[in-house]
Amino acid sequence: MFKFKTITASTLSVILLSSCATPPPKNPENICEIFREHRDWYDAAKATQERWGVPIHVPISMMYQESSFRHNALPPRDYLLGFIPWGRVSTAYGYSQAKTMTWDDYTRETGNNWASREDFDDAIDFMGWFIYKTQKVNGVSKWDAYNQYLNYHEGWGGFKRKSYKKKPWLMKVSRKVDDRARRYSSQLKSCEKEFQHGWLWRLFFG
Repeated sequence: MFKFKTITASTLSVILLSSCATPPPKNPENICEIFREHRDWYDAAKATQERWGVPIHVPISMMYQESSFRHNALPPRDYLLGFIPWGRVSTAYGYSQAKTMTWDDYTRETGNNWASREDFDDAIDFMGWFIYKTQKVNGVSKWDAYNQYLNYHEGWGGFKRKSYKKKPWLMKVSRKVDDRARRYSSQLKSCEKEFQHGWLWRLFFG
């Protein structure tokens, strides 16, 4: 009986966590609509901007490319001999698709030891940290979404070695991220004021 109750409680916990998961925004092509649907995401993105000096539209554009704003996004499966499922192609996970080793570096450096890759606030802060470090390590502007994404995908060492030069598909994706970031930047200028009021103002007037 005790064993049955334990399994039931565990299963119920998983169900409750799944039901509480934040769904991806309905209109991910418009950053204003993203923040209107998930107002707390703007607050988290703004906090990241203030902490790391990162323009909001850059990590949001990169996150869309990486996970389509799915909290539990996983990389594709790897296959042994081409047909036997054999784990995943990398340890990337969550909103930011951060790899385990890089995530561990982030938590160690920032002291954010309880951070979760399934939590939007933590994921966007991680991306802000990475963009900040990319500027320090490789001299890439925080506003340069194209080269920031190349760093994000290839790592700082890979970017230095110009490994992306052998990946035309990746440079095409990076251009897509950059184009989206520019659209997001323009869109945000038209609507950001509505998100800048505090939670108390939004409680009565939002």
